Amino acid sequence: MKKIYIVLTHTGTVLSKIIKRFTKDEFSHSSIALDAELRKMYSFGRLRPNNPFIGGFVHEFIHKGTFRKFYNTQAKVFSLTVTEEQYEKLKNTIEHIQRERENYEFNVMGLFAAGINIKIGKEHAFYCAEFVKYVMEEAGINTGLPNIVKPEDFKKIEGLYQIYEGYLRDYSCPKVNLTELLMEKLLMYHPVNNEAGG
Repeated sequence: MKKIYIVLTHTGTVLSKIIKRFTKDEFSHSSIALDAELRKMYSFGRLRPNNPFIGGFVHEFIHKGTFRKFYNTQAKVFSLTVTEEQYEKLKNTIEHIQRERENYEFNVMGLFAAGINIKIGKEHAFYCAEFVKYVMEEAGINTGLPNIVKPEDFKKIEGLYQIYEGYLRDYSCPKVNLTELLMEKLLMYHPVNNEAGG
């Protein structure tokens, strides 16, 4: 078994405040990480910290780029246990998009439309939550997420554990959660089908 991490954030930028006003949600951005330290954290968002409309695939860092500029970014971090196969598929999908990132666009219209529950999308274009949902479902992870997805929706994924809440800048790799560890051991002996459609 492996772990992936869902990171929900609110930077307090003008764009994030507009999104939050439409959605009435706690968070306006979502990312996915492949490691507990959040060194491998990915999303679709702004490519330049000062310009919210120039966007695309981004490898995000807690102490660099956008999150460094917006020092008071609020965050919740969740872990999700997946199979080795799902983890590898997820990793490969992200790496493929990273290699082909020039062929992908930031779905800024879809981002605003989602706030009023309208779907606007096209091939090879994502906003943050669309990207995270896409790579998870490509890996065969049954998310149960709606077609029009917002960052807040990720909180409802079955099996998600919240491991952190606070300023993103203060996040550090969590200590072992004994309850979560016990659940993992139980799943090894009594596995739950987490494949898409399962």
